[in-house]
Amino acid sequence: QVQLVESGGGSVQPGGSLRLSCAASRFTFSLYYMRWYRQAPGKERELVAGISNGGGSTTYAESVKGRCTIARDNAKSEVYLQMNSLKPEDTDVYYCNAIIMVPTTRNYWGQGTQVTVSS
Repeated sequence: QVQLVESGGGSVQPGGSLRLSCAASRFTFSLYYMRWYRQAPGKERELVAGISNGGGSTTYAESVKGRCTIARDNAKSEVYLQMNSLKPEDTDVYYCNAIIMVPTTRNYWGQGTQVTVSS
């Protein structure tokens, strides 16, 4: 059974930093595009950042550009999200996502990790 397990969430003051990790297992991690999403209660899930299977291409939401960095370690089957200069509006549940489109679409989600930014 495919697993994506997020960790690293928690409570932090505005301006602080957190590093989220997502450990993947039971699928060929290096073939998948990896993404971090976030979602607040009653709101749609929002793409935060994505990274190509080889790590050479990344994308970020405008709201986190310059403050967040996505990275991956294919040898460890892990993806990371370094978040700096955190703001109260970054408070959400953060989800790890793995997706591949070829030969068929497969889309996997983690269970989420809570990030709370508050003074």
